[in-house]
Amino acid sequence: MNRRRTASGGRARRWRRWRRWTSSRRRRGDPVSGAERSVVTVRPASSPHPAGATRGPRPLLEVRRIYAEEAALVLPRGQEIVGRWPEAEIVPVASHWQIPELHGDEANAWRWVRIKTEALVLGVKKSLVTRPNGRSADFIAPSTANGCAMACAYCYVPRRKGYSNPITVFANIEQITRHVARHIAKQGPKREPDQCDAESWVYDIGENSDCSVDARVSDNVRDLCDLFRMSPTAKASFATKHVNRDLLEWDPLGRVRIRFSLMPEETARVTDIRTSSIRERIAAIDDFVEAGYEVHLNLSPVILTPTWREDWTRLLREVDDTIGPAAKAQLKAEVILLTHNAALHDVNLRWHPRAEDLLWTPDRQETKVSENGAVNVRYERALKASAVAELRAIVARELPSCTIRYAF
Repeated sequence: MNRRRTASGGRARRWRRWRRWTSSRRRRGDPVSGAERSVVTVRPASSPHPAGATRGPRPLLEVRRIYAEEAALVLPRGQEIVGRWPEAEIVPVASHWQIPELHGDEANAWRWVRIKTEALVLGVKKSLVTRPNGRSADFIAPSTANGCAMACAYCYVPRRKGYSNPITVFANIEQITRHVARHIAKQGPKREPDQCDAESWVYDIGENSDCSVDARVSDNVRDLCDLFRMSPTAKASFATKHVNRDLLEWDPLGRVRIRFSLMPEETARVTDIRTSSIRERIAAIDDFVEAGYEVHLNLSPVILTPTWREDWTRLLREVDDTIGPAAKAQLKAEVILLTHNAALHDVNLRWHPRAEDLLWTPDRQETKVSENGAVNVRYERALKASAVAELRAIVARELPSCTIRYAF
């Protein structure tokens, strides 16, 4: 069933819902609790395999230890998450950010994926700040999670966390949601279109995690999406490498933008560890558009392999051949070339050196200082500019329905 609504009727309904929400501070009237929702790829620690059964692919999460701040454990969201893994060991911690056995032990490089599978961190988000962005989104909302169960070799989150970055879930979701609601109200209507969106303020809600995976752990993402679902002036946005079809039931009314991250399959097999396949992501585009999502593409990171031009040509041709007219009519993309980091390079050499053959090419890379002050490496300026121009041309030729919102 097509859940899309007409623009004028939908906007009026959102204004009414928004006023009700801001006056009552209620998040939703959904009778289904988070604990009752399907968690397809999350297995309780006690779940056995029948004798003689063939074990399939390891699920993203088999939580055996929950590192938890006391303040998070007393909150309803914290109790809900602990209830999903009743036999997991609870390890009290003073700070979700300072857990030496996760973040400071270089031996964890050898157990990179295992830690992501078996450990979960439960904390309280202390600083609630919405930052201006202007590239992918107008604003970056406070994170409801940090870290990921997937293990992409180029991910920027472990550059800050050290030797491991399992999922940290922030239990004070009501505080986060109220903060975002106040920020949206303060902006008022968007007066001029920009490259983020022509009419709505866009808030990235997944800067430090993958929201499609987070939605398998708790209702934090759904709470935020329900907030934007009611908003007449703002929409949520997040990039993902994981196809979570439970999200198809959320009825977002066009107020949530999912950006499916794509790269050539040949490269993704090496660098995108534990993610949904590229083909699966492409196949999901039409379904998410039909379910009421705005779907864009995140063409990133662009890794300049010896065959990158041919590989991207095949990929974009596959997208054009696969998706339907409705998806093409609203399709936009962002292009981001690879940024890497010397410390992450050293960690990767301990657990996945093959990826570094693609990511670490110092003869073509130069040092850069990123917006957050981190010292990273990128492709040399002239090489990068040339590659961006070439990829723009490939997109125009192979996927002409797709507008590139920005590229860098």
